Amino acid sequence: MTLYEEIMIIDPNLDENAINEIVENVKDKIIKQGGEILKSENWGSRKLAYPLNKQEKGHYIVLLFKAPPTTIQELERYAMITDAINKIMVIKVVKKKHVEAVMASLAAADAKQAVEAQKPAIQQPEPTEEETVSPTEEEAVSPTKEETVSPEDKESV
Repeated sequence: MTLYEEIMIIDPNLDENAINEIVENVKDKIIKQGGEILKSENWGSRKLAYPLNKQEKGHYIVLLFKAPPTTIQELERYAMITDAINKIMVIKVVKKKHVEAVMASLAAADAKQAVEAQKPAIQQPEPTEEETVSPTEEEAVSPTKEETVSPEDKESV
């Protein structure tokens, strides 16, 4: 299977549920064709360089996947019949250094997720008695040297 990167620009006027439904349909098409989704990113709504279908903004979705070449034709067909998809671009990742860079970024993302998953398991130690002791009444009530000096005294100094 070949490694591909797909960028979709979706109509920004749609709500999150409709956008997620379109993304899930695209993912299903890739999987049904024998592909594998490696990474999915939602870049959110951004201003376009030029208007597409009379729209100044677009909602960007990036997919990284492995699939047979016939999958690309199916994705392009689906984008043409779906009005909410303003533009689609599929890039074949072929150069060895690009493939290695993509795989390294995926491994780094997986490692970061593993660290994030372990954070809630680590509990903060409870404070000891020494840390929770409140100041004595004398320490709480006694003013500091600066507080005992009246404003008139400060002017004369």
